[in-house]
Amino acid sequence: MIKLGKYKHFKGNEYEVLSLAKHSETGEEYVVYRALYGAGEIWVRPARMWEETVEKDGKTYRRFTYMED
Repeated sequence: MIKLGKYKHFKGNEYEVLSLAKHSETGEEYVVYRALYGAGEIWVRPARMWEETVEKDGKTYRRFTYMED
């Protein structure tokens, strides 16, 4: 389950999940999030991608990891 709050991307940047949303036609779930660096742009990403694991340099990582308060 994706919680609201801060997350760290496997490449190091931090983001804040603002909301969860659904596509009006397909019902697919999306994550609405804000970059916690630069201009603080708002982005959306399919929830299935948010929860994926990725491989980098032969190691497996969660794409985004929740940062405890």
